[in-house]
Amino acid sequence: MALDHGYGVAIGTFVSITREDPGAFGHWYHGKLRISTPAGQYEAALDVDTPTGIGVSYRLVTDLTTASIPTLAALGDGFSSLAATPTSGALDYVRSPILRDGWVVSRLRRWLVARRRAPLNSQEWAPTALDKLIAWIRHWLPRFGRRRWFPLGWRFPLRWRFPLRWRSFPWVSSDGDNALDVLEQRLPQAARIYILGEPFTTGLGVHNVHLNQGDPAGPHQAENGIWQDGAVIIQLAGGGVTIWQVKFNTQSLVTNDQGLPS
Repeated sequence: MALDHGYGVAIGTFVSITREDPGAFGHWYHGKLRISTPAGQYEAALDVDTPTGIGVSYRLVTDLTTASIPTLAALGDGFSSLAATPTSGALDYVRSPILRDGWVVSRLRRWLVARRRAPLNSQEWAPTALDKLIAWIRHWLPRFGRRRWFPLGWRFPLRWRFPLRWRSFPWVSSDGDNALDVLEQRLPQAARIYILGEPFTTGLGVHNVHLNQGDPAGPHQAENGIWQDGAVIIQLAGGGVTIWQVKFNTQSLVTNDQGLPS
């Protein structure tokens, strides 16, 4: 199982981002991101909300550099197809080390999944209380580290605050605009933009710029697969990298080797 028309990455420089009228978007609410490439402008359709009640979540991973994405960073501007493998530059929300939760949080997420009682067509994969806790910790712990809250004026170095076993970024419930707001704030400063997903069959563009696995039984389950997830990657001139991720709340982040919810 895989995306119908392949998978790859469009790389270029920022041109614009616009939003559909949220009162007239029909089935999905999209942001429209445009980047400039040698072949022309590529458009990305970014799913950020739906009126059907399914719900969407987004996440920002902000502690990366170009050394974290060496295969993608070495590609030239334009569109490049990517094999669904760990070494091609493809992303996998579940398996990519750069996107993976820390050991402690990943175990807590699995424990919450094991305790699930709701059917798979519910919003059980929406952000949980664990995500709210992660957001609270990320907001407050660095502030504690800058003050004399501990004996002898101890200060917690950054490496102590979020070591690998704790490194995690929260999923946030999208109302459509908040997911686009955090992306829009970062795009003008980008030196390069990478849009991963499925190429348009007509014209230059990329869609399915979101999680492409973990769908329950239904019309999208046939497109489930590993190492084919969509995202927007923002690279700054200094080499810093941020990854913007999106998923539908019916999609599981616990999947088997076929990308099916497990």
